Amino acid sequence: MSCTAAVIDLSLAAVAFEQWMQDAGNRFEDAADRVLPQPDVVPQRLHGAMRYAVLDGGKRVRPLLVYAAGEVTHADGDALDRAALAVEFVHAYSLVHDDMPCMDDDVLRRGKPTVHVEYDEATAMLAGDALQAEAFKVIADGVLPAPQTAALMRELAHASSTSGMCGGQAIDLDAVGTTPTIAELERMHRMKTGALLKAAVLMGALSGRVSALTECTREALAQYGEAIGLAFQVVDDLLDVESSTAELGKTAGKDARQSKPTYVSLLGAQAARAHSLRLRAQALQAVADLGDGALRLRELADFIVCRKR
Repeated sequence: MSCTAAVIDLSLAAVAFEQWMQDAGNRFEDAADRVLPQPDVVPQRLHGAMRYAVLDGGKRVRPLLVYAAGEVTHADGDALDRAALAVEFVHAYSLVHDDMPCMDDDVLRRGKPTVHVEYDEATAMLAGDALQAEAFKVIADGVLPAPQTAALMRELAHASSTSGMCGGQAIDLDAVGTTPTIAELERMHRMKTGALLKAAVLMGALSGRVSALTECTREALAQYGEAIGLAFQVVDDLLDVESSTAELGKTAGKDARQSKPTYVSLLGAQAARAHSLRLRAQALQAVADLGDGALRLRELADFIVCRKR
């Protein structure tokens, strides 16, 4: 199925989905503004950098996945806010560090100067460190029962660890200038990008009613998260060569200039696009039996694969 077909198929729900995305995004932004340390609180420069890294930017795909998965298990709004904040804080910290001169050395992120450019390298490093701590703090300060709180922390910790995002980033740095196999590239991206996106799905579901998260439902959501997490990266690779810096809000064409292996460099653009559509189909199939509660997850699968930035 092509991206155009997906948009046509979802035409009856398109307006509702756009409104849902806007409402969820606004809800997240308000929650982040409240929870992040205010810029007039000591140390002001660090707090300003943290807020700069998180607020007013990004597609908010991870929080949207949290909110969407929470609908499957009828999760409370405050619990979902906390899970969404936690996963986005980890994502934001990873971007701050990823953009620094010691890694990708980029100067543009979300359409504005990167944190180390706007502030300085030391402040950027500390801001990333602090956001990682804030992610676990916001979950710990919630009101969910201890077993659910522990499950949320466990999910986020594993997704962020050397078996997840951090490990994937290390492999990515080592892969510059090499030509890995598709299996090796997939393993790297399942760790670097996919793990946190999958965690967003599971953390949304874990924030809801325990009785609603059966083993079968959890497995379906995990399969959805794995497929859509990898699809997100395939599309990112495509956008890096097909879109402009202005459209992306970050430096376009960076992967090729830095000799990074991507799905496009290994497969070509046409095959990479086909692969993203297969992954979308896998994601949709995974949640096909979850009923109306998974509507937003299905719509997000199309949004992620068919996005233009």
